[in-house]
Amino acid sequence: MSRELDDFAAIVRKCRICVEHPLGRPLPHEPRPVLRPSSKARILIASQAPGTKVHLSGMPFTDASGDRLRDWLGVTSEEFYDIEKFAIVPMGFCFPGQDAKGGDLPPRRECAPAWREQLMALMPGIDLVLTIGIYAQAWHMGSTRRSSLTETVMNWRAAWDASVIPRVLPLPHPSWRNTGWLKRNPWFEMDLLPFLRSEIRYRLA
Repeated sequence: MSRELDDFAAIVRKCRICVEHPLGRPLPHEPRPVLRPSSKARILIASQAPGTKVHLSGMPFTDASGDRLRDWLGVTSEEFYDIEKFAIVPMGFCFPGQDAKGGDLPPRRECAPAWREQLMALMPGIDLVLTIGIYAQAWHMGSTRRSSLTETVMNWRAAWDASVIPRVLPLPHPSWRNTGWLKRNPWFEMDLLPFLRSEIRYRLA
């Protein structure tokens, strides 16, 4: 990681905007920003926000959704956590808390406007962005994003063709809560995943 990015990431990890200057209700617990930016990686995982296990571990995707995501990508844990191979920068850096049904709340609205543009500028090697979920897709995909997540992911070939550098591929969240979605949309595993894995392998070679 470059010194400039390292210094900037250290500032981000001390962020308390969602407690001290929140947009709406403040974060209900002590902030713990989790991100792994990289000045050398070619692949950016633009995810949603840490869950409860990641909030405790301080390492992204150390949970069942991480196991599923690594399976989608066709990579080992060692490859996934190699900072020279993958950057992991969620839309919200802190665990946002849970709703009344036990699901995670949306990413905090303070994070992306405060930090994302600067972080992206400090990661010039990124040439593939995997947009996981609607919040990352809204930020990174512009007019190629459709009105629903299903339509956006289903339209992945057009989104790929429309992007230049970095290329963009939309994905659903790998949470167990999306198991039903995967069963209803078998084209995701049959069509998109083989293409995704080939692009990952090309960049890790």
